[in-house]
Amino acid sequence: MLGLLLRVLPFWVREPLLIAVGSVLGARITYLAVHEHDRVAAVLGAVFLVFTAIRVRVVVRALRARRSPGPATGAAASADGAPSEAVARAWAQAQVAAPAPAPAGAGLAPGPVTAGREPNPWGQAVAAVAVFGAIAAALWLAPDVLPAEDDTPRPASCSDTEDEALPAVYEKTPRAVTGDELCEALNRPDLARLLGTPTEIATSASGTSNTAALTDGKVAQPEAEVTFDTYTVNLSATYNGLSTAQYVELVKIAGNEGEKNLRTLTVLGRPALLSSEHTMKIEISLGGEGSSGPVQQGPLARTLSVALDSRDRGGSYDITVWSESGALPDDGVLLGIAEKVLPTIPERSVR
Repeated sequence: MLGLLLRVLPFWVREPLLIAVGSVLGARITYLAVHEHDRVAAVLGAVFLVFTAIRVRVVVRALRARRSPGPATGAAASADGAPSEAVARAWAQAQVAAPAPAPAGAGLAPGPVTAGREPNPWGQAVAAVAVFGAIAAALWLAPDVLPAEDDTPRPASCSDTEDEALPAVYEKTPRAVTGDELCEALNRPDLARLLGTPTEIATSASGTSNTAALTDGKVAQPEAEVTFDTYTVNLSATYNGLSTAQYVELVKIAGNEGEKNLRTLTVLGRPALLSSEHTMKIEISLGGEGSSGPVQQGPLARTLSVALDSRDRGGSYDITVWSESGALPDDGVLLGIAEKVLPTIPERSVR
């Protein structure tokens, strides 16, 4: 394509373009070769400069031929659009075929036919360089003028599972929400700021409509989880008959009140409880010679459990935060998340 373009362009357009391109590339490559001590680049730059010098010499000879037209000088011009030997011979024949001047008083004799005016080579050269400069300027300014592709990481969105059938217990549980609804409430734009890590972006977000373990599918327990580089936040709802006060009594009876680091309080006018517990770490092998390992103790997690209503008639929303490093945010962080997230959870009636 480039070769065809160069053959089609007129001599006085093509040559200035080649000189401009060759001089710019040669100078640039030579500069980089000297700066980086690259011999290969130095040879390549020299090739471009020699090529440019040859083209300059061709243009100079063509200009001299145009200034001194005739058989002798016309033979020195370039065959690519410049005066040639054929043109010089045609010019000589025209001079021989021209009639001799008529005697005085016999009237004016017709002179030789004047050839059409040829384009100005300097004008063509200036126009060619101007076009090359405009193209170079457009390529140079394009990244600043054209809208740049937005490669900023986007926060994870909740997976859409609306088409999945809910367990039968959700139809029988008043005000039971789904995992998708919890995910939409938890995956807030300001969740990272509430966690104290405002520059982080959610890497994953999901919601599931499960049932509580060891209940034979009779207790709805939807949950949602949003993961950041530092913290992971889990929001779940448990629709059982266990109140916050009853849960505290069970922990005291079990004798691990100090281990769980319990703290009772009121959130949004409802009884609430702060507790700590280690997460579980499960290793699963996806093939090969290795095998799945036993369940291990994971990092410590902090949970804020808030009663579903102010009368504490059973069930709770649980907000749990943990990190792989084991570091935990202050309890005020969980309170701030609860005050922002829980009021946005929709209440749905029995289906």
